Amino acid sequence: MSIFVISQLLVTLALLSDLLSFQFRHRRAVLACLLVSGLLISAHFILLNHWSPAILMLVASVRFFVSIFTVDRRLMWLFMAASVTAVALSFNQWLDLLSLAGSLLQTRAAFCRDDKRLRELMFIGSGCWLLNNILLGSPMAVLMESVFIGSNLLGYYRFYLRRKGSAPAQGG
Repeated sequence: MSIFVISQLLVTLALLSDLLSFQFRHRRAVLACLLVSGLLISAHFILLNHWSPAILMLVASVRFFVSIFTVDRRLMWLFMAASVTAVALSFNQWLDLLSLAGSLLQTRAAFCRDDKRLRELMFIGSGCWLLNNILLGSPMAVLMESVFIGSNLLGYYRFYLRRKGSAPAQGG
């Protein structure tokens, strides 16, 4: 089995975790799924020899773990600085800046106190990662990010648009 095929299998597993993530109502459950997904995506980028996105996803995994327990803005700025530093040290191509933009938006999202704003910022950050994955030529990563965006939108609809005017049901 080739390295490329293995990388695509890892992203497929990440896709499953992403699918679950935004179907939970509670931000801790969302973040736990994103932690697992981030580790798998990082391994995917390592196998494809794309170091800036790989390091950004490792930083993101640590960030998701930490943000399960705290939304302290000082830590948010620490993770943003770590992401910028990681890209500065591993910069290889302009696409690294696109993955950095996605990572910075998702860092801000992870430290939101409520899941609604988390979902909104994750959507924008995911758009950056989607474009990055399209331009890097990783078909399963494109599918994964597309499904992630779709799952996020579905969860947003279920919890904030469909029940507009009434309190959202507690689930997950």
